[in-house]
Amino acid sequence: MTARPPLLSIITVVFNGAYYLNGTARSVLAQTYPHIEYIIVDGGSTDHTATTIKLVEAANEKLLNAKIFKWVSEPDKGLYDAMNKGLRMATGDFVWFLNAGDELLETQTVEKMMMQRTPETDVFFGETMLVTFTRHPLGTRSALTTQKLPENLTWESLRLGMVVCHQAFVARRAISPNFMDGNLAADIDWVIEVLKKSRHTVNTNLVLANYLTGGISKQRHRQSLRDRYEILKKHYGFWPNLFAHVQIVWRAFFAENRY
Repeated sequence: MTARPPLLSIITVVFNGAYYLNGTARSVLAQTYPHIEYIIVDGGSTDHTATTIKLVEAANEKLLNAKIFKWVSEPDKGLYDAMNKGLRMATGDFVWFLNAGDELLETQTVEKMMMQRTPETDVFFGETMLVTFTRHPLGTRSALTTQKLPENLTWESLRLGMVVCHQAFVARRAISPNFMDGNLAADIDWVIEVLKKSRHTVNTNLVLANYLTGGISKQRHRQSLRDRYEILKKHYGFWPNLFAHVQIVWRAFFAENRY
């Protein structure tokens, strides 16, 4: 008996992001891999986001290779509350968070990734291409920042911070916890928790997504740094984390991290 191909749940959270949502959604719907559940969680936007979602839904229904499509539009408590809502809605074997404004790199991205799966695979990861609001590519995150993607990613790889974007991190849903509430570094905590449980983590050696620069943690930088410190202390202990942050400050002083 042939095993069922894994279902991938791709989750997009958005709030007043109608301008950016269309490109994100269409990059998902255009995937050649057919076993995709696409979920959009809108936080009760006051712009044309809901209209855009309905147009995307109608476009999906006309596709020969239509994806499972779910969406909700209602107020939430912020980014990570919306991401948790998406997790609850997901039924896939794997989950992938792709925010409004981010896009899968090419139509075969998911297909190429899934070809590398083994029965033990719990995590896929790869590189991200940083792009501007006009979709101009700036270069990969590893090339442009001090956070270099390691060849082998483990939970200990994040001692000095987020070395992998969650836009290029795909996790088995069964080992994916809820995101912490009220912490701007909740994605770091989530990735570490997943990696601690992962049986087999696959470096796809692919650029998986275009990552739109900016975001809430960039806009509220000081709080993000404080929250990151607390997360890393939780996982690695007080003294190791203190020593790690000396390295982080030293690195930031001598290397310009523009993004």
